[in-house]
Order: sequence, then C-alpha cells, then structure tokens
Amino acid sequence: MTGAADRKPHFPLPRPGRGATRARMAEILRVDHAGEYAAVQIYRAQQAVFDAAGGKKQAVAADMAEMQSQEAVHLARFDALLNQHRVRPTVMTPVWRLAAQALGAGTALMGEKAAHACTEAVESVIEEHYADQIAELADRDPELAAELTRFRDEELAHHDHAVEHGSREAPAYRLLSTVIKAGCRVAIKVSERV
Repeated sequence: MTGAADRKPHFPLPRPGRGATRARMAEILRVDHAGEYAAVQIYRAQQAVFDAAGGKKQAVAADMAEMQSQEAVHLARFDALLNQHRVRPTVMTPVWRLAAQALGAGTALMGEKAAHACTEAVESVIEEHYADQIAELADRDPELAAELTRFRDEELAHHDHAVEHGSREAPAYRLLSTVIKAGCRVAIKVSERV
C-alpha cells in the first residue's frame, strides 16, 4: 500500500496505575478477536453467494474460501490468546456477526468487484490497526508483535489480491470503500471497550 510505511503509528498513551498493561492487552486481544471473527463471517457470506450463483462464480467462491481459511487460523489463535490471558470477547460479537454477514452477502450480491472492494476496504483498515499494535508491542511483547506482523502480511496479501481483481472498478467504489472503512473504525473502537 502506498504511503503505509510513511504513516505515523497511532496507539493510546500508556495508562497510569496498577493493571494498566493487562487492561491494554485485554483491549488488543478483544478487538483483534472481533476483527478476525467478522472477517470469517464476511468471507463465509460472500462464498455462499458466489457458490449459489454457480458457473464462473465458483472461482470467486474458491478465492473467498481460501481467504476465509486464513482468517479462521487467525481467529483460532485469538481464541487461544483470549483463554490464555483470561479476556472475554466483546459483548458486541452477535451484532458484529450479523453486520459482517450482511456486509459480505450484500457486497457479493452487488458483484465480484464490490466483494473485492469490501475486502480492500476492510483489509486496509486492519493493516493500519495491526501496524499500530505491532509498533506498540514491539518492545513489550515481541512474540505477539511477530505474530501480528505475520497476520498483517496475510491481510495485505488479501488487500492486494482484491485490488488485482478489480476492487476499484466496483460500482460506487469510493462511497462503498468510505462507508466500510468508517464502519470498521467504529467497530474497532467499540470492541476495544466492551
């Protein structure tokens, strides 16, 4: 992504007081779990629409299935980390599930390019989010930072795949991208807190 390396990381200032590091780790794990959960739901819904369409759409369905399987690996890792650190998932999980399924199905019904525009928008926000967390955790938890770096690289591969497959040719691309990115940013903020 152009300019991503030039972007200054954005992460919260350290909180004072006892338990602050643990509280921040809980926020990180909760929001990352929510994001990966939503990604699985988006790709699953898109795959279902393209599978149902049959014919030439089977190749697109296979792409969505492959990306979903990578996101499922990320999700499984965050499931384990939530258990290890005794962090509860966001209470918004049922809402995010419905929103992600609607987003996935809706963009797939708009066509292959709209589905790829969805992927591009979501993955661009997630890439920035992971980059901020990697910068924040680099010294404090280098092992987790390394895992997040691997996940970020896979998210960037999904982003690039979407661009290569015509995401920017989707109907109302700019509007679609702007709305999806805004929704992702709101979901991140909410999931960190609740």
